Amino acid sequence: MNRVVLIGRLTKDPELRSTEGGTPVTNFVLAVDRPFKNAQGEREADFISIVVWRKLAENVCNYVGKGRLIAVEGRIQTRSYDNNEGKRVYVTEVVAEDVRFLDRPKDNEQQRSSNATYNQGSKPSNASKPVQVNKQDEEEDDNELFKDLSF
Repeated sequence: MNRVVLIGRLTKDPELRSTEGGTPVTNFVLAVDRPFKNAQGEREADFISIVVWRKLAENVCNYVGKGRLIAVEGRIQTRSYDNNEGKRVYVTEVVAEDVRFLDRPKDNEQQRSSNATYNQGSKPSNASKPVQVNKQDEEEDDNELFKDLSF
């Protein structure tokens, strides 16, 4: 079984991109607090890479930004690619299948959400309430999707 559930804060605003085939995708880093304090009495965090596909990626980009508290459910995936220098790079990330927005946006984020461009006929919801975005409807071969990415 490969299931991951994380709650944390976005380290920066997510940016929507598309693969060569036109599939929407976004990547972001989630700062997740550790459940204990270090020797200095401070809480540390892990910074976990998240990838989100299709409509879910569009919704994440339209409704959340840096510092927002979200829950991510998905699976861990490892992959590799050759970078520009010809070196093999290994990546471990969480592929999100469900994202829940857990806090209310600040006033400036609410304005950004209300001015966002909604793709493929999506309609904005009330951005001041927590929003649940469920599993992606479309089933595609992940290998096909990831072949277009090289970060």
